[in-house]
Amino acid sequence: MTHLTVATIGLLVGGVTLLVSGKHAVRLLKKLDYKTLLFFIGLFVVVSGLEETKILERIAQLIENISGGNVRIMIVIIMWVSALASAFVDNIPFAATMVPVIKNLSEAAGIPVATLAWTLAIGTDIGGSATPIGASANVVGTAVSVKNGYPISWGRYCRKLVPATIIVLLISTVYLFIRFT
Repeated sequence: MTHLTVATIGLLVGGVTLLVSGKHAVRLLKKLDYKTLLFFIGLFVVVSGLEETKILERIAQLIENISGGNVRIMIVIIMWVSALASAFVDNIPFAATMVPVIKNLSEAAGIPVATLAWTLAIGTDIGGSATPIGASANVVGTAVSVKNGYPISWGRYCRKLVPATIIVLLISTVYLFIRFT
């Protein structure tokens, strides 16, 4: 409605916050977690590159070719590819960049967009829990843990969360089969 990007709105709100905080602005800036902030900046640059190079359009075409229009195969592909990608790329920008993919697939295969949208949402959300960088909450949580003297290694995190993520993905795949096919 405003024709402003999410980044623009975020910067405006951040700027207003600093202006309103007055003499406390410097203290707020010192408390920022710059490592996490730089991580997210880099992440959004990568996702934008995927959009600009049309890699996402190629992914839609590939999924359509592999599935042959079979809704169950599409559900499995979208669910598990989204989960795998979201384990390494934040789920929010990944899901946002995959929206054109599922729209193209829906139109090309004659499958309701709701089926593919739910599949994408569930896959990206669950997959994000598998690694320390898969979701914003994971990045912030592990950073806070380190800051307070309790570092969590990648190995330890993944040993605990990857098996749980796989179990939840299997249950979700079955649910989507029952619900949409």
